[in-house]
Amino acid sequence: MADVRLVNVQKAFADVQVLRDINLEVRDGEFMVFVGPSGCGKSTLLRTIAGLEDITGGELSIGGRVVNEVPPADRGIAMVFQSYALYPHMNLYDNMAFGLKLAKVPKAEIDRSVTQAAKILHIDHLLHRKPKDLSGGQRQRVAIGRAIVRKPEVFLFDEPLSNLDAALRVRMRYEFAKLHEDLKSTMIYVTHDQVEAMTLADRIVVLSAGRIEQVGTPLELYEHPDNLFVAGFIGSPRMNFIAVELVQGSGAEAVVKLANGAQVRCAVDASTAQPGAKLTLGVRPEHFQLGSGDNTLSTSVTFVESLGGLTQAYCNFPGMDEALTCQLDGRTRVRQGDTLALGIAADSCYLFDADGRAFRRHARPASGALQ
Repeated sequence: MADVRLVNVQKAFADVQVLRDINLEVRDGEFMVFVGPSGCGKSTLLRTIAGLEDITGGELSIGGRVVNEVPPADRGIAMVFQSYALYPHMNLYDNMAFGLKLAKVPKAEIDRSVTQAAKILHIDHLLHRKPKDLSGGQRQRVAIGRAIVRKPEVFLFDEPLSNLDAALRVRMRYEFAKLHEDLKSTMIYVTHDQVEAMTLADRIVVLSAGRIEQVGTPLELYEHPDNLFVAGFIGSPRMNFIAVELVQGSGAEAVVKLANGAQVRCAVDASTAQPGAKLTLGVRPEHFQLGSGDNTLSTSVTFVESLGGLTQAYCNFPGMDEALTCQLDGRTRVRQGDTLALGIAADSCYLFDADGRAFRRHARPASGALQ
């Protein structure tokens, strides 16, 4: 196992700057996930760590060794790609053993390594089969097994589940979490799917336009996003953003005015803001409750999705560029045209300044015995 450190790492293709001032430490044994929209640089960042792309500035080290000029084969990493890249004419055993054979590893050691990896991945009964006889999930396990037998210090995964159907993706998320628990290796995983990131990661790196927006645990990013971008990217359905004006602010709370004249109390530190400032109020869909609360918003329903355990209502609301989304209990019966009174607790409100920076929230501590 090994840690991975990036100090002021830059990457440019000709005049196009793809990565900008990347400073990051992936801890030894950590499961780190890079997430962000298409084109944000997350796969390029992974490829620079792998050595498949040269960095154009900064320093990259793996296990305390600077590897800027070290070829991929000598970096102690193994990479699993979006495509399985299996040899169709070889059975599973030979696919997993191929790299070791090229390295002239003794046959007994190859057999031991392949058998052990196959057992970890629950494909030991399939080693005689060829890729065409396998499901997508089984092929992905073979690709992972090919990486495991190399005994790398760091595993790199580039959107490994994107070719699988929805049900299999859920199952494979569990498999990846179990694999990390069993191997206790450093793993870096790239995805555009923030649900994958939230469920798998010890920590998440949120990227946008080649820059790191925020690094933190899934709950840290969900509860305390640094800015509008992170707040809108982490959480599904995404956070509602409403244009507001500050009425008054203090270190304990802010009172803001909505476009319809209603006022909302937010449990944030707004001591640096001036009355009259144009701000953005953020409310997560799941934080709405029918009826009154610290704050109550009145809105009309334009569309309803009944999802069984959940009901999602889309509503008209002034000060928003798109529909306001509220997520309610599945037993809630609402219809298009209904008027809803939506309660929202002051400590469930988020507030952002004109530059998109978040005001510090005074959120209530987590409840329950498990910490």
